[in-house]
Amino acid sequence: MALRLYNTMSSQVEEFQTLREREVRMYACGPTVYDYGHIGNFRTFLAVDMLQRFLRQSGYKVTYVMNITDVDDKIIRNAARDGVSVQQYTEKYVNAFLEDSALIGIERPTLVRATDHIEEMADFVAKLVEKGIAYRTEDGSYYFCIAGFPQYGKLSKKDFGGMLDGARVDVDEYDKDSARDFALWKAPKPGEASWDTSIGPGRPGWHLECSVMSMEELGESFDLHAGGEDLIFPHHENEIAQSESLTGKTFARFWFHVRFLLVEGEKMSKSLGNFYTLRDLVLKGHKPSSIRYLLMSVPYRNQLNFTFDGLKQAAVSVERLRNFRQRLTTGNFPDGSTPEMQTLAQETIDRMRAALDDDLNTAQAQAAIFEMVRRANSALDSGHINSADVAPLLGALQKFDEIFAVLNDDDGPKMKRVFDWAPTDGRGKDVSTELREAVQSAQLSDAGIQKKIDEMEAARKSRNFKVSDALRAELTAAGIVIENTKEGVRWRRK
Repeated sequence: MALRLYNTMSSQVEEFQTLREREVRMYACGPTVYDYGHIGNFRTFLAVDMLQRFLRQSGYKVTYVMNITDVDDKIIRNAARDGVSVQQYTEKYVNAFLEDSALIGIERPTLVRATDHIEEMADFVAKLVEKGIAYRTEDGSYYFCIAGFPQYGKLSKKDFGGMLDGARVDVDEYDKDSARDFALWKAPKPGEASWDTSIGPGRPGWHLECSVMSMEELGESFDLHAGGEDLIFPHHENEIAQSESLTGKTFARFWFHVRFLLVEGEKMSKSLGNFYTLRDLVLKGHKPSSIRYLLMSVPYRNQLNFTFDGLKQAAVSVERLRNFRQRLTTGNFPDGSTPEMQTLAQETIDRMRAALDDDLNTAQAQAAIFEMVRRANSALDSGHINSADVAPLLGALQKFDEIFAVLNDDDGPKMKRVFDWAPTDGRGKDVSTELREAVQSAQLSDAGIQKKIDEMEAARKSRNFKVSDALRAELTAAGIVIENTKEGVRWRRK
């Protein structure tokens, strides 16, 4: 079965076909770095991360590019308010995004920053002017002429038949059902950051940035463009208009959009007190793996209702998988194999692949792995697992984790990569230090737990009960349940 994805452009699920054989070039709209990323942002970033992971697992060569918008209206305004440069203002939030992404297990794409491509953006505008599809105003700004692109609205399916030709909008984000000529390049205002370029001083409009950077990295036509559903109009609609007007080619073959989430049944809002950044949740003691699991538990085109009960259940689900892996890796099994377990492992892999091929149906993929865990745990309890069954079952679990990436929260190399970044949050405390403390206090790695149990058992055998009891108490306080069985000491997380 081939991968089938919903294409926003065609409004239907289609077989995913690439422009080059077994090669995917994909672009995602990344963060606008004027604040910390919230869980709604990270649901989108995780969905795209999962997609590129599955494409790689399926044998594609993947070139994955994500932009960082480090200049836009909000950033300009906030930097001026704080009396710092745009670069000084955004650096903290760029670092925080990278830190958060590593913490939640997002594989790092090729990252491109808007401020590194200013002159290329100016050249793009100049070419649109030459083609008669853009024009300069008296103040030195440049606008895209909507009337010059008759297909405008083909992505969002909005009807712009009655649009006002020549009316302009110069804000980066707008919620309107009518089209307006939009700003490609904004002339500087007093006190605003600007750049001197071949088309004059100013700064790029938000929509222009993604067109230029995606084509710089991936070519004039590429396979897939991704983002949150809020970007369909006007951002992605405007990207298409200016890009295809310049090149005469299809800008992106597939358009992949992720639904909003709700929080406890309501739209996330600071005014409602239900607005959470990723680091808010980690500092509350929730594991990154639990957050990742919950945000991926509902297929990307369905609305996810984020609840704290759901987050607790996600933690239970992840621990169930880890405990199953622990039983397989530490158990003593007789020689031989069990045909039922061999078949179960392969069928699980096949079911997971079929689910993800079906427009990334994460819920069905999770159901498949837990059915395997249920049946294999029953076989473990009854002594019907043999040594040759372990590798296939662990292999199926590994296939699952190559996509979902929830089996390893640890304070080893991954955490070192995370905390190499050290932004501050304005409260005078290093956010990396605070996050490190929260992560380390909330969890022990599997290897760390096993090491402590081995030390506990060694102390007990040498009759050093003071040390043995202290290690047991430490593990119990960390939420580790220790069980003495005829097979030896087993442990699980609460």
